[in-house]
Amino acid sequence: MHHHYAEILASILVAGVILQWVGWRLRIPGLILLILAGFIMGPATGWLDPSKDFGDMLQPMISLSVAVILFEGGLNLQWHEFRKNSRIIYRLVSLNVIISFMLASLTAHYLVGMDWPVALVLGSIIIVTGPTVIMPLLKQANLKNQPAALLRWEGIVNDPIGALLVVLIYGYYVYAESNSLITDVLGGLGLSLLVSLLLGVGSGVLLAKAFKRGMVPEYLKSPLILATVLLVYTLTNRVQGEAGLLATTILGITLANQKLDTLHELKRFKEYVTILLVSSTFIVLTADIDPAILLKLGWEGWTLIALLIFVIRPLSIYFSTIATGIKWQERLLLAWIAPRGIVAAAVAGLFGAQLVTKGYAGAELLLPIIFALILLTVLLHGLSIGWIARRLGLASDKPEGIILIGASPWSIELATTLQKYDIPVLLNDTSWKRLLPARMQNIPTHYGEILSERTEEVLELAHITKLVALTPNEAYNTLVCSRFAPELGHNNVREIGWQREKDSIEPTVSKIPSQAIRGYSAFGDKLFYDDFTQLYSEGWRFQSTRLSEKFSMPELLEQKPSELKVIGFIDQAKKVWFYPYRDDRQPEDDCVVITFVRE
Repeated sequence: MHHHYAEILASILVAGVILQWVGWRLRIPGLILLILAGFIMGPATGWLDPSKDFGDMLQPMISLSVAVILFEGGLNLQWHEFRKNSRIIYRLVSLNVIISFMLASLTAHYLVGMDWPVALVLGSIIIVTGPTVIMPLLKQANLKNQPAALLRWEGIVNDPIGALLVVLIYGYYVYAESNSLITDVLGGLGLSLLVSLLLGVGSGVLLAKAFKRGMVPEYLKSPLILATVLLVYTLTNRVQGEAGLLATTILGITLANQKLDTLHELKRFKEYVTILLVSSTFIVLTADIDPAILLKLGWEGWTLIALLIFVIRPLSIYFSTIATGIKWQERLLLAWIAPRGIVAAAVAGLFGAQLVTKGYAGAELLLPIIFALILLTVLLHGLSIGWIARRLGLASDKPEGIILIGASPWSIELATTLQKYDIPVLLNDTSWKRLLPARMQNIPTHYGEILSERTEEVLELAHITKLVALTPNEAYNTLVCSRFAPELGHNNVREIGWQREKDSIEPTVSKIPSQAIRGYSAFGDKLFYDDFTQLYSEGWRFQSTRLSEKFSMPELLEQKPSELKVIGFIDQAKKVWFYPYRDDRQPEDDCVVITFVRE
């Protein structure tokens, strides 16, 4: 029996990670593959039956996972995003919530015939557009900062609000003796907000102070945060059911805005944990669905789902964003993108069964409607967000871009050469004087420290996939690569080679940092910053040559074997590959090879 449980847990984790990787490779939402895997492992084969296998532990496992996921989502919410879009975000988490709740509840009651308790619970659940789905879609779609921030704030903040509203409404109808729904709901909401703020903000500030004063060693910071998240969640829930989700979200937002030196490392650890939790939870929840419940939906149920997606969501966005100054393209994207995820599924699964036992009309339709809504929105929005965002001009439809760190005469010419082939290039430097020649040649530039926190606020880095550090300071180049490697991937950060000191007193002592923290060498280990500067002053320049069947790479190299340095090549998909190539890549016919040659 114990072996069976171990096999189940291992298979869920392995399948989740592999399918996320497959989704990344195929450029499709990994959540779609996770849903498919859940159906195969559960209803299709019967190998996984979460309700039977995990029993009473299933709901606590899902609840704790959602709490950690919402905390990680809160870590991605920065106050500068809120200040920039405060009016719109406030509308999305207030007026948008009210309109969606009212329209969905009214439609469920009068169209489907649900009793008011069931209709109001359904109206509360559809508010939830959680980070479990939104965050992966934002990564996939390459959205610009503004629309991405709006979707991120809406999803992460509305998630606990919707779940909390369900608890309050359910508690009123089932347990409360008062005749005033408004009084009970507002009172419970006020208590939940107060407790969540006290525990969320308080624990976040205490953790930040402890970290800043060196009271916690580095290796214990991430475990301590994880333990605090679980503690805050359970304590808040003891006071007000499901208010723990709001408290953990507030805890994440608080920590994210405390200017912690180690915030990037903490966020990285939490991101790894969240990937495992999202993958596993989606598989488990999907495997727990009985396909027969979807057959219970009549035309009223499917009509309600269609209205939720195509009418109610657009109307709520339209009215809640009036007079906010938001572009019509962003309004249209917000009106379409509203996928539901784990929180909606978990809440529907928990309260749907309880409403059925209470005998409310239409309660048996709550679970199939919500799960059908989840499946359809994940599929429709997941498969269309990239295409729609590009058509609306809210995502980059350009080739993958490159950021060059360090402006010099030769790096400016390299940027110009890449631009000739429509490769997006951004040149960064801390000297306005060094950037001026690039600006005069219409090369996009960023004046400022690339390692500054302010950089993340002002730069549009959605389409940037590669970084090359080309400053004369070798240690600084390594620091930049170390900072951006977790976001761009180690294979996508390069730095100019380290100059080995030939006159070293101790030649056996390495003065070059470990490859684990450095970027991969740009243009080879024998070509350094001083070499480029010297050769450029002697008349060497960057050239581009298109290969063909009649003119191959060996023939190009034979032209000037001693006066030609290979820089890289641009393939037919407009991707740039810098020399030395990784994964045995080589330029083929119709590729453009960039070289540094003596003219």
